[in-house]
Amino acid sequence: MRSKLLFTITLICFLLLQKGFGQEKCSFEIRGKVLVQESHKPISNAVIWVEAIRKGALSDQNGNFQLDNVCEGHYILSVKVLGYREHKQQLNVHGNIDLTIRMLQGEYTMEEIEVTGHQEAIHSTGTVSSLEGEILDERRGENLGETLKKIAGVNSFSTGASISKPVIHGLHSNRIMIMNNGVKQEGQQWGVEHAPEIDPFMAEQITVVKGAEAVRFGPEAMGGVILLDPPKLPISDTKKGEFHLIGNTNGRSGTASFTYEGGSSKWKGLGYRVQASGKTSGNIQSPSYFQNNTGLRELNFSGALGYSSKKLGVELFYSRFDSKMGILSEAHTGNLSDLEAIIENGRPFGEGKFSYSIQNPRQEVLHQIWKTKAHYHLKNDGVLNFKYAFQKNNRQEYDKRRGGNNDRAALDLELFSNTFDFSYDHPVKDHWNGSIGLSVLQQVNNNIPGTGVTPLIPNYDLINLGVYAIEKFTKGHVELEGGIRYDYRYSDAARYDADQELIERDFTFNNLTAFIGGIYSFNSSWMISSNIGSAWRPPNINEQFSQGLHHGAAAVEIGNPDFKSEQAYKWVNTLYHTHQKGEVELTAYYNKINNYIFLNPTGEQFVSLRGTFNVYQYEQTNAALWGLDLSSHYQLLPFSSWYFRASLIRAKDLESRGYLPFIPTDRIDTGISFTKENIGSFTQNKFTLNSLIVFKQNRAPDSEIAPSPGAYQIFNAGVSTVFPLGDKNLIKANLMVKNILNTAYKDYMNRFRFYTHEMGRNITLRLKYEF
Repeated sequence: MRSKLLFTITLICFLLLQKGFGQEKCSFEIRGKVLVQESHKPISNAVIWVEAIRKGALSDQNGNFQLDNVCEGHYILSVKVLGYREHKQQLNVHGNIDLTIRMLQGEYTMEEIEVTGHQEAIHSTGTVSSLEGEILDERRGENLGETLKKIAGVNSFSTGASISKPVIHGLHSNRIMIMNNGVKQEGQQWGVEHAPEIDPFMAEQITVVKGAEAVRFGPEAMGGVILLDPPKLPISDTKKGEFHLIGNTNGRSGTASFTYEGGSSKWKGLGYRVQASGKTSGNIQSPSYFQNNTGLRELNFSGALGYSSKKLGVELFYSRFDSKMGILSEAHTGNLSDLEAIIENGRPFGEGKFSYSIQNPRQEVLHQIWKTKAHYHLKNDGVLNFKYAFQKNNRQEYDKRRGGNNDRAALDLELFSNTFDFSYDHPVKDHWNGSIGLSVLQQVNNNIPGTGVTPLIPNYDLINLGVYAIEKFTKGHVELEGGIRYDYRYSDAARYDADQELIERDFTFNNLTAFIGGIYSFNSSWMISSNIGSAWRPPNINEQFSQGLHHGAAAVEIGNPDFKSEQAYKWVNTLYHTHQKGEVELTAYYNKINNYIFLNPTGEQFVSLRGTFNVYQYEQTNAALWGLDLSSHYQLLPFSSWYFRASLIRAKDLESRGYLPFIPTDRIDTGISFTKENIGSFTQNKFTLNSLIVFKQNRAPDSEIAPSPGAYQIFNAGVSTVFPLGDKNLIKANLMVKNILNTAYKDYMNRFRFYTHEMGRNITLRLKYEF
């Protein structure tokens, strides 16, 4: 009897245990992707760990990870990676889980090694694209406008072969904010032929934000933001450097850059960096002739000294950009018949010749920045940020003068800018993080006497005050972000007109801007972002007061002091898809701009003793710009990959129903690469071949001086390799041929397309020595 009872109890317990085990499912998967919060770039080698079940994984090169055979239950998942704050997240496992984990830059401690960092990155739900590493090295030696063409939706607006400005979704100049090592670049950027006074060699990473970022940065960021970030200063006893040497056949140019950085062995956390570059170029050659007076000289320097600890960080920075460049001689004609003849001919009448000499017309620009910044970590994990920068910009433009005096500048401007920024980043709490801030800009612009010419723009004083607040919510698959900003601007302008009468006017502008955006991750492969924001821009002083010859642009420009502020509303949507063999990014945007100010060709000419010039007039209308950007990369074979980039943009004058001038044309850039890891002592060997197709601009205004140039296609090729020198040093070599077939073509976005073709074949050799 007892044996039967014992058997029965044992059987019941066994059945109950079987039932219990049947309920506890242990076949679930936790899949995810680890990304940088600021740029959405994947993070490799992040440590993912669930302590309760002693399971972990490392993220791969695409940021993906997977944990298998996880039992149903409640857990805490932690993610650690050097240079980022530890991420912890509660998991309720009742099925398969897909996660997108976004890591914040910060500090990380591992055993006895302490690494402290503070990154001034943009935390944006907008569309962000970056150039860094190998891709950026392949563009070294180019100006900023040309470098950024590797990003879909980014173009350049050029004046001849040497002067180029970045264009984001059809907007440029004062509608694009450039952050140079965390400082808002303040030069005479209003001029269409005033290239950014920036040395791209100082940047380890260049980032483009394509949304309306006026809330974060102020009025000039209505079209987008470009961030040039140098490497973080060392905080340990390490020393390293790099040397770039670049040569070009076209223009017979030589470029050199040197960077050296290190940390102190006596004072932990103290680091320094020095960087310098120089460039010399002669006349550029089109396929069948030289472009006279298109030489360039450039000499730049920057230095930084900083201290960083767990609580405090301080940095001092100085940069000097010094440039002298020639302006195409044929752009300045002596009389109306000569101007009409060269436009009809479409190129200079002579063959030209090579020379390093730079004659009038020419530009000489000197831009200097002094910056100090500091941050302090509070006990509640909040961060106080302070930044002050002083900038001095000297711009001189020299014209061809009849009767001598060619050594006297026709335009001599001196601009002083003071910028002050203060912000508080509150600690992350209940999935919320954000910041509030204050920014101040004060400027003084002076025309240096003695030019003998009525100044193109007046002397002026300007002050801009802005206060803002931004907040972000992050949880699981979702990120939501919003912000609001108020700006007040006052300017006072004074000038003497052609009759030597003093004209003085002051202006007051103010505006409220806001944005809201979000990111949703469907799974580890698919993600969508959407951002809609308002922005504004008060009229620039040149748009209000220009009334004469702009020498560098070889054009007469006429302004209007009664312009209203521009009001913009931009909506940007981006769909991302990543997989084991590649990635795809598709962006669609719409930008409505009320009171849009643009420089419109009148079709008229101005004749003076200094020559004959086309006349442009600033006008104001309501406008809309919309378009698509597509960027993709696919691994065809283990040794071969393919990329495809395309951009399409449309722009309309909503009042006249006509077209706007100087809007980029549609383009397709595609290429294929082949790699072989080792060939003897050479490693990372790669061969690339690509094609660029640019379509004709069939949507140009009727008032333009000459018809739009035709479509064109050019082919480029390159080969690169790495040669190790010992255990630490190495040489990277890159040989690139642009316009292999030496095709003669013109680009609509070049203001000198009326007088000349673009550059012909160019062979570039880049050598980089790391030590």
